[in-house]
Amino acid sequence: MVAVHGSEPTSFFKVGGQRNLLPSGSHWLSLSRIVQLEKSVRSKDVKLLGALFSAMAVANKDFMGAMDERPSSARYETLIFDLDDTLYPLSSGLAHACRLNIESYMLEKLAIDPTVVPELCTRLYKSHGTTMAGLWAEGYYFDHDDFHKYVHGRLPYHLLRPDPVLRSLLQSMPQPKYIFTNADKIHADVVLKKLGVEDLFKGILCFETFNSHCAVAKERRQTGEEVVKLDTSVPVVCKPTVACMQETIQLLKINPSKTLYFDDSARNIFGGKTAGLHTVLVGSLITCEGADHTIASIHNVKESIPEIWAEPHFFDELRVSRKVAVETIA
Repeated sequence: MVAVHGSEPTSFFKVGGQRNLLPSGSHWLSLSRIVQLEKSVRSKDVKLLGALFSAMAVANKDFMGAMDERPSSARYETLIFDLDDTLYPLSSGLAHACRLNIESYMLEKLAIDPTVVPELCTRLYKSHGTTMAGLWAEGYYFDHDDFHKYVHGRLPYHLLRPDPVLRSLLQSMPQPKYIFTNADKIHADVVLKKLGVEDLFKGILCFETFNSHCAVAKERRQTGEEVVKLDTSVPVVCKPTVACMQETIQLLKINPSKTLYFDDSARNIFGGKTAGLHTVLVGSLITCEGADHTIASIHNVKESIPEIWAEPHFFDELRVSRKVAVETIA
């Protein structure tokens, strides 16, 4: 039997009945001492000798120091989810309906030439994160609440159904969960309720979260105060900008290196990765720049990323105690 025990300031191991002290400080054995130990073990006990050297490696202080430096393998501390086309599939039809509503708003409310609307809608979406943010940056003035009411208020929400699989999956995840969407709060509330998961998230980060000046103007209108005209030089803050990602990290007071972020947009995934988040591209098996994981559906997350449910690695306890006990029976 070989037993190894390590603690500050000295460590020892036993070969048979002989107690052998490891020198305090370096905890390394000299080559000559190893040769002496090898001779003290019967040549036929090869497995015993192998166990001895393995135990010596664990016991030496330098190895423990290296373990102190390795990142914790504890499970993720926080989970952040995009909403649309992430918690429910693109095939639901809501994204297509939303696009049609945006184009209709551009035609009816902003009087944009119908021949340029489709191309302009796509270009602004790609260049600014959302078409709304692009329109605002291009100098079009409109009421943000009116835009959201027109675009989201007309969506066929009846196409969404309660998702018991999604609910069970979210309930099983031990981490606090947040919604992170470019949409307005009303839309987020409706979608979560339709899916039957509205009570499973600790918070919702949405349009109003990152554009407080718009929220102030809305509050003043609702209280009957003088209407505040918004400054179009103040940009709409939204994903995938790094500024939006970093503000999310600051607001939630989270460690990005222990946070898992789910989104269906490759641009948002890249933005999240740039901000230091671990990322999951949802809805595709084709990876993109910045994606740590890809899953075809949010329903597949347990098979693809089981470490969400993993307990902290046993080495975490080792780092706390700094004591080792290894016993091998030859």
